[in-house]
Amino acid sequence: MRILVLLGLVAVALADVTRFEGEKVFRLKPTLDEHVTLIKGLAKDIEVDFWKPESPELVTIDIDVDIHVPAIYLDMVYTLLQQSDIEYDVLIEDLQEAIEAQEDGGPSPRTHSYTKYNTWDKVHSWTASIASSNPSLISKQVIGNTYEGRPMTLLKLGKKSSSSKPAIFMDCGIHAREWISPAFCQWFVKEALSTYGSDSQMTSLLNEMDVYVLPVFNIDGYDYTHKSNRMWRKTRSRKSGSSCTGADPNRNWNAGWCSMGASSNPCSDTFCGYSPESEIEVKNVADFIRRNKSAIKAYLTVHSYSQLLLFPYSYTYELAADHSELMKVAEGASSALRSLYGTRYTSGPGATTIYPAAGGSDDWAYDLGVKYSYTFELRDTGRYGFLLPESQIKPTCEETMLAVKYIAAYVQKNLY
Repeated sequence: MRILVLLGLVAVALADVTRFEGEKVFRLKPTLDEHVTLIKGLAKDIEVDFWKPESPELVTIDIDVDIHVPAIYLDMVYTLLQQSDIEYDVLIEDLQEAIEAQEDGGPSPRTHSYTKYNTWDKVHSWTASIASSNPSLISKQVIGNTYEGRPMTLLKLGKKSSSSKPAIFMDCGIHAREWISPAFCQWFVKEALSTYGSDSQMTSLLNEMDVYVLPVFNIDGYDYTHKSNRMWRKTRSRKSGSSCTGADPNRNWNAGWCSMGASSNPCSDTFCGYSPESEIEVKNVADFIRRNKSAIKAYLTVHSYSQLLLFPYSYTYELAADHSELMKVAEGASSALRSLYGTRYTSGPGATTIYPAAGGSDDWAYDLGVKYSYTFELRDTGRYGFLLPESQIKPTCEETMLAVKYIAAYVQKNLY
């Protein structure tokens, strides 16, 4: 009897996992207004998951549009594409196969690994053990809980000091499905601790500044991508009266909130939330940064994919007051990154470099007075998209370290 009950529980658990057999990711190349109309029409008529840009509203002529199409709509989509004469490629032939192929180094070990995509439980226990491993250089604090009650543990790296030090704040994993992002935050912590004392730049940085690292911002969503739906993007908050779950935590900041490039529809992947900071995760981070505003000199947020280094603004086409300096630093950081494996990044303000999007964290931090405010969009440019294989974690993190260290060194020399 017990075995039957257990088998039943396993069956229920498996039934809750979204599968993607036969589903494809297309790259569409609209060159005419009719092509843009077609793509926006598709989004209205069928369930399309926009990978790039993040919603149909942002589609324009001459940008690549990456969409994930469920298997049941494929015949219809192929017919429409052929009739409209739009150029397209199939980036991913079978999404489920691509998800399973992410573990190209074999199945994950039981313990935390820097070259694997770790579950939230592994990240959570790693956070505790890394903080206790080197108390003179690292400490942790809980800045609040997520909607589902998970603690948001912030790591503080830096040599202990009796007086307060200037700081850099970095978060990873605002969007749940961008797994390479939390992998980078974990890698950064490892590198900072292991090279302190031998690498002169890291030693100087941690002696003179503190670096706050939030390994996973959208913890509920990240956990959900591991357990239920690999393609989930938003938070997991619920509101009575709505059947749709979550908001986009990078459209929920009070920076041109919900004005452009964001949706007021609770079912949309770019839903801006019911008000600025309606998502508790956003409010927890915003409160921490506000409390420590006088110390925080740089804000770095890590996303994927597209190989971009962006800075404000995204909610307006107007240039930031510090535009030329921000561009100079971004280009220097991109050049440092490229020096290792030749990976090319594009730098610039969000609105003109990719598309306008209101309510983003980097714009909010900049408007608060954090001058050096940057968004990384890590590898790749679409071949794997959100499903970057684990074999690329190490090279991606190694090259991104060079860019982050470049920015940190610049900030350290140009405190304000």
